[in-house]
Amino acid sequence: MSRKTGFVQPSVIPGFGLTLGFTLAYFGLIILIPLIALVLRAAGIGWSGFWAVALDARMLAALRTSFVTALIAAGINVVFGTLIAWVLVRYRFPGRRIFDAVVDLPFALPTAVAGIALTAIYAPNGVIGTLFAPLGWRIAYTPIGITIAMVFIGLPFVVRTIQPILEETSREVEEASATLGANRFQTISRVLLPSLTPAILTGFALAFARAVGEYGSVIFIAGNIPFVSEIAPLLIVIRLEEFNYSAAAVIATVMLSISFLMLFAINLIQAWSRKRYGYGT
Repeated sequence: MSRKTGFVQPSVIPGFGLTLGFTLAYFGLIILIPLIALVLRAAGIGWSGFWAVALDARMLAALRTSFVTALIAAGINVVFGTLIAWVLVRYRFPGRRIFDAVVDLPFALPTAVAGIALTAIYAPNGVIGTLFAPLGWRIAYTPIGITIAMVFIGLPFVVRTIQPILEETSREVEEASATLGANRFQTISRVLLPSLTPAILTGFALAFARAVGEYGSVIFIAGNIPFVSEIAPLLIVIRLEEFNYSAAAVIATVMLSISFLMLFAINLIQAWSRKRYGYGT
């Protein structure tokens, strides 16, 4: 006969205290302590110095470039990542396994290599850039190029998050919807999307978080023009090269705060969608 001790539920697997202690210690050493040190370093210059750096025009422009392009890239990845996951799960065609493996390429490819490759393609003298140059359109060295780089590195997060949920979704549900008189649009919007919404939101959050902090694949194609195509991570590196560690810490702290608030809001929406549609608690 088992009994409860405190808040610990009885389990056939021993070692709760040891594993919990290791988890908290690891979490503290790897995540909490560095973040606390960062915030303390930023607070060391005082509130007046903090706000002077945080409200600097160049910094605000860099933050706007980073977060706006990251949001746009994550939104694009949600649309096309969902379509790619659908094709990989629902259809069988020659080369499917190769196509499935290529989706993971941004995971393994060094970010600097990705940046150089994208720049070579989208530069004014590149394969794709030359097609738009006569029209006066520039892709590389603009926020458009930054968005493309962020789409490239964030796409696998959406595909790999949605793909397992689609694999678990039985086709019988779609067939039952069709037999009840629903058309394809109604089946997708009322049957499939509710079950995929939590996964889509998770993929969006992962792609956004990956994009907003991206450095290696972006700096090559961005052009790094202040107030135009300069990203916040690059501004942090510039301040570090100037030995202005406090300013770099302030920029990092502001980025951390904005990212945390946005991801927290996404998680709240995700939790609401799970309860709303009855997929998880």
